[in-house]
Amino acid sequence: MANADPLHDLHAAAGARFGSPCGVELPLDYGDAAAEYEAVRRGVGLLDHGDCGVLEVTGRDRATFLHAMLSQDVKSLAPGQGAAAAFLDIHGKVQVTLRLLVQDDRILVITPPGLATKTSEALDHYLFSEKAVFRDATGESCMLTLAGPEAAAVAQRLTGTVVAEPEWSHVPARLGDVEVRLVRGDGETGEPEVWLIGAAADGPAVWRAALAAGARPVGLHAKDALRIEAGTPYDGHDVDETVLLPEIPQERLVSHTKGCYIGQEVVVRIRDRGHVNRHLRGLLVEGGRVPVAGAAVLAGDDEVGRVTSAAWSYGRRQPVALAFVKRQHAEPGTPLAVRLDGSVARATVSALPFTR
Repeated sequence: MANADPLHDLHAAAGARFGSPCGVELPLDYGDAAAEYEAVRRGVGLLDHGDCGVLEVTGRDRATFLHAMLSQDVKSLAPGQGAAAAFLDIHGKVQVTLRLLVQDDRILVITPPGLATKTSEALDHYLFSEKAVFRDATGESCMLTLAGPEAAAVAQRLTGTVVAEPEWSHVPARLGDVEVRLVRGDGETGEPEVWLIGAAADGPAVWRAALAAGARPVGLHAKDALRIEAGTPYDGHDVDETVLLPEIPQERLVSHTKGCYIGQEVVVRIRDRGHVNRHLRGLLVEGGRVPVAGAAVLAGDDEVGRVTSAAWSYGRRQPVALAFVKRQHAEPGTPLAVRLDGSVARATVSALPFTR
């Protein structure tokens, strides 16, 4: 049984069609996915990230502990700053990707949907004498994202507050009578983003205010097209515990100057003295059929990769996909093919993000 989104009734009132791709009922579109896509590309769209997990980390050693665990430099982050990070195993494989928001007395860790408990348990395994306490705060906040060229301007009109430009910078603000935190996103959609994070009970007020300011609701169909074009891997689809960190776009996830963390030796060895055998790449697929996740990527008759996620690109008017492709065939511009049910579609390798 799918769990309903806390803003379900407001999504429905906006014309949402729902589906449950990950066990949680989510808006697939609001009647015109192409227009939703264009709103993010040219104006401002509104995305609901309320299905994400949230961990609240307190205790005097919270920063030093997370610093030792994660691929990012956590100790250097001051209150009001944040970063994206990865938690790896000792073999350099990605257990989960995370977003960190540092506050005066705590660090908020935003996890992919459904992974808060698993992440907390995995990190707790390494806790010994450190003073760090993890609390699962999933569901306590509304997390709405303004995405598009006008996102920052709309956020400023709503709150009278400007958030700094570095990714995951954040600042407290007020939206009418509602307290929110403005958070600078990292371009999951390929466009500027400002998150509006508030108490779950205030979600309806924040949603209505964003719509009144001109934001257009954006469903999963448009969001997937945008994130694939941006080259944003999605946990559980494009990245999981079988994936080495150097196999995916990692620039935003790693500090190469911070020192030791779990899996660092593998990451550094690959960077300095070796290579990985496959890369996450984009695919431009010809024809009108969107490949399914797991579809074989072919070079002639040989299978050289697998599609991890795919969507219809409303901008390119053709399917786009993310896929792991063997290193020998991963150069952008390489002609390949994708196996569909009963047929094969030609495809071309693209660097990430896709050029526009």
